[in-house]
Amino acid sequence: MARNQNKHEKLRELAQHIEAQLHGIRRKLRYQLEAEYAAGRLTGPQRMVMQLLVRTETMSLKDLSRTVGLAHSTVSGIVDRLEARGMVERRPGTSDRRVTQISVTKPVRDFLQRQAPELTLHPLVTALKRATLAERETVQEGLNILERLL
Repeated sequence: MARNQNKHEKLRELAQHIEAQLHGIRRKLRYQLEAEYAAGRLTGPQRMVMQLLVRTETMSLKDLSRTVGLAHSTVSGIVDRLEARGMVERRPGTSDRRVTQISVTKPVRDFLQRQAPELTLHPLVTALKRATLAERETVQEGLNILERLL
């Protein structure tokens, strides 16, 4: 019984170590992107709204509020601030002109669709360039195994 408990505890410690490593890797991959967001003085909710609008093209304030799970007044304030900075725009709806549709501007769409993924991939590409072919294969095999086991 004690032997099984010791084995279980070692597995838990290993899992915690792996989770900490994965967290550190994710942080390193997102560092440049996070630096760009920080330079733009964007809050988490503002980023969330813009990322959602890139995926959906356009949304009403009501739908946007419901989807992000924030109060209508909160999302309205977020959209007001983003609009003042030229990051989103409001347009009358096509089917009901009383309903305003919100969308990101072209520069924001271009950044989130093109530059943001590149900022995240760049550190990984750089690291893989430094690795030998055998190391790259080992990394890929290890990730394949972990994914399969999960």
